[in-house]
Amino acid sequence: MSSVSIQQLGVRMGAANILEQLDLSVHEGEFLVLLGPSGCGKSTLLHSIAGLIDVDAGSIHIGGRDVTWVDPKDRSIGMVFQSYALYPTMNVERNMSFGLRVAGMPRQEIARRVERASKMLQLDALLNRKPSQLSGGQRQRVAIGRALVREAQVFLFDEPLSNLDAKLRTELRRELKQLHQELGTTMIYVTHDQVEAMTLATRVAVMRGGRIQQIGAPGEVYARPANMFVAGFLGSPSMNFITGRLGEVTSRHVQFTAGAFEGSVPHEAFLGWPPLNAQAVLGVRPEHITLVPPGETHMPAQVTLVEPMGSHQVVWLDMQGQRVAASINSPQPPEVGDKVGVDMDLARACLFDPTSEERL
Repeated sequence: MSSVSIQQLGVRMGAANILEQLDLSVHEGEFLVLLGPSGCGKSTLLHSIAGLIDVDAGSIHIGGRDVTWVDPKDRSIGMVFQSYALYPTMNVERNMSFGLRVAGMPRQEIARRVERASKMLQLDALLNRKPSQLSGGQRQRVAIGRALVREAQVFLFDEPLSNLDAKLRTELRRELKQLHQELGTTMIYVTHDQVEAMTLATRVAVMRGGRIQQIGAPGEVYARPANMFVAGFLGSPSMNFITGRLGEVTSRHVQFTAGAFEGSVPHEAFLGWPPLNAQAVLGVRPEHITLVPPGETHMPAQVTLVEPMGSHQVVWLDMQGQRVAASINSPQPPEVGDKVGVDMDLARACLFDPTSEERL
């Protein structure tokens, strides 16, 4: 396994800057997930590491070796694409070993590598089948196996589960995590699916517009987002944003007011010191909101929609003109039109600057 170091990377397509002065360090043996919406540059970054795209600036190092202009076949990488890209006339064994045979590797070594990968991916009984005789999940396992037999220093995954149904995605996601634990190899994984990112990653890099907005452990990025984009991209439903103003700052709290709502936000959730009465945005996760009977001590709201989710319910509220989602677990959830009170866990809230959208 090897580390990956990217410095001041720039990629242009025509007049557009897809990546600009991007820096990224991937530690040895970690599972880094590049997460972001379509068009944010995450696949471009992955393809640059693989050598499939020529870069316009910067450098890429794998295991301390500068591979910026090295051919893909010589970078010691294994890559799994969104498309299975299997040879339809070859069986599973020959699909997995094709690259090794072309490279002239001895037969015994090829057999050893295929046997090892097929056992890891539970493909032992399928080695003589052709792709047309396999399910979508089995085909993707073969594609992963084809990368594994290379015994590369770094494995790259470009949205490999996006073509599978929900059940298969869950199964393969679990198998990929177990595979990483077994191999301990450096893996870089691209996805727009936040569930994949949160469950697979040792660290998540959230991207937007060709730049990394925040990088950190999944729990850290979720609980302490660097800005409103990261806060809104992670979570389903995403973080609630309530516009208001800052009031008195004490030794431990800062007052936040939005209409009839007033609360004290602890300093742990408040990093900056804007002027008194400055505008701010309060960010609260749906699971940190509790619905209570309406009363003078709680923010009044009206239920506009209830979404049953099986294990819980998502209740959408109109809170004095601001739309708020609450995630609750109740045998008797409120109904549309009900008046409720809103209680927020402000110790786990965030405050943002409405202009820069950075967390205060």
